[in-house]
Amino acid sequence: MSAFQRASASQRVRAFKRLRAFLRDNGLSTAFLLLFLGALAAQSFAGHATFNDTQVSDGLEQIGYLQYVTSSSFAADVAENWQSEYLQFFLYIAVTVWLVQRGSPESKKPGEEGPGSDADQNIHASATPSSPRWAAADGLRQTLFSNSLLIVMGSIFVLSWLAQSVAGVVAFDEQQLNSYQAAVSWAEYLIEPDFWNRTLQNWQSEFLAVGSMVILSVFLRQRGSPESKPVGAPHDDAR
Repeated sequence: MSAFQRASASQRVRAFKRLRAFLRDNGLSTAFLLLFLGALAAQSFAGHATFNDTQVSDGLEQIGYLQYVTSSSFAADVAENWQSEYLQFFLYIAVTVWLVQRGSPESKKPGEEGPGSDADQNIHASATPSSPRWAAADGLRQTLFSNSLLIVMGSIFVLSWLAQSVAGVVAFDEQQLNSYQAAVSWAEYLIEPDFWNRTLQNWQSEFLAVGSMVILSVFLRQRGSPESKPVGAPHDDAR
């Protein structure tokens, strides 16, 4: 008998309420985690089928699903999308400190450019009792915490980019050998058209999507979304 089955009815009710409260309070992150896992699984199955189709057309042996999802080809496909997504967030977080778009809820208002005052940011002497501990700190701790989102997003981008390049050169060299061509080193792969084709096709789509969101949110609305201004707000108001 499981611990849940041995628990009293009141304990089960409290556990269910805690779970429901957790899902309510974390619904957005939970939903996107499930969407991510579902999309990643679907990509792995579609990629496996595509990879084996290519193997057959090249007169090579097909591989199993487990072998594919642990292959450099799958790793490169996944990493190239991750790095472009995190580059998008890294750049957007950085440039919105100083650049504005009048009327967009994705931007600060004109005249509010810059990192803001200590009072605006609730740091140093302006920190409140409920502020994170490092917000009231001085020196390196406060500097790190003040830029922690940008640092983490940038770090994930760099690591994903490195993972893409390492996995990509392995996958590229496998194709080279299958075509009886010479393999290349990691440094040589970084100047190969294959690498930059993989990279730039993702970057351009991310930049287009972010730019479109910034400008379209000036004139278009979605009732109830925090990414949109109120439906009746003037076009030139940020909120």
